[in-house]
Amino acid sequence: MKQITNQLLMIRPVAFRMNEETAVNNYFQKELDKSPEEITEAAQFEFDELVSKLRDVGVQVKVFDDIAENNTPDSIFPNNWISFHEGGKIALYPMFAENRKKERRQDIINTAGGPEYISLIIIDYTKFNNGENILEGTGSLVLDRTNRKVYCALSERAEEELVHKFCEDFEYTPVLFTANQTVDNERKEIYHTNVMMALGEDFAVICLDTIDDVNQAQEVIKNLEEDNKEIIEITEEQMHSFAGNMLQVKGGNDRKYMVMSQQARESLTEEQINKIENHCSILSSDLKTIETLGGGSARCMLAEIF
Repeated sequence: MKQITNQLLMIRPVAFRMNEETAVNNYFQKELDKSPEEITEAAQFEFDELVSKLRDVGVQVKVFDDIAENNTPDSIFPNNWISFHEGGKIALYPMFAENRKKERRQDIINTAGGPEYISLIIIDYTKFNNGENILEGTGSLVLDRTNRKVYCALSERAEEELVHKFCEDFEYTPVLFTANQTVDNERKEIYHTNVMMALGEDFAVICLDTIDDVNQAQEVIKNLEEDNKEIIEITEEQMHSFAGNMLQVKGGNDRKYMVMSQQARESLTEEQINKIENHCSILSSDLKTIETLGGGSARCMLAEIF
C-alpha cells in the first residue's frame, strides 16, 4: 500500500467565514475584522495560490467549487467527510456540526476518483448508530497506510466505537490516545488528530506534549519507532501555528513534498526544517485567512485520492 499520492481533491470556497457551529470545540478558530466579501476574496486568493504551487511541482489537483446555496463555510476542508483508498474504496464520515453535513456531494463522489472509480465500494459511516456517532475522516484519523495503523486522538469529533469500526472495515490497527491543548489555563481536548500529528513515508511530525498520559505517549512512540519513522517533535506553540497540520505528497518525477502553510514553516526551527528536508522538499503557502477563521490549515484542505 502506498503512503502518499500525487492526486488531490480540493474544494474552492465561495462564501468562506468562521463556522460558529465548529468553534465550540475548535480552539484554533479566531475572528477577523473584515467584511464577508473581503474574507471570501482573501480565502479564494490563498486557495488559488496553494493550488497553483501544487500544480507547478506536478501534483494533480482536482478542484470543485463550493455551492453558495448550501451555506457550508467549512467546505474548504473536504478530508473530514470523505477519504479515498486503494481498490476503489471510499469512506463517508458523520460530521459534528449540522451545517457540515451538507458538504457531502454525490457529484464529487462520482467524479473525483476518475475512471478507476467506476466500480465504487462506498463504506458509509454517516448512518452508524443512526448518525449519532462522530468521526471526521482524516482529520480524526492519521493513517499509516503502509503499516496499516491509524493514529487517533479521541474527542467529540472522533468517537472510539466508530474508530474501531473503521479499523475493522479497512484492516487497520488502532493507536488511540487523548491529546490536549492549553486554553485559558485549562487542558482541553484537541478537536482533530491532524493538527498535532502528520505522518510521512518514513517520518512523523508530532506534538508529543499534547499527550498528557505518559503511557499513551510511550505507546505512540513505540509504534512509530517499530515502523522506522523518524520522530520530529514540535512544541505546543508551534502546533498553534499549524506546524502539525502538514501532508506529504508526490509531485512530478516522483519528487516528494511536505505541504504546509507559511505560518507553519516560519514557526519551525532550522533543525526541524533540516530534518524534514532530509526526507523531502518543503512546499509552503500563505493560508492566514483560512487558518484564522477556519481553524485548519494545509493538510485539512487536501483530500488524497488513491
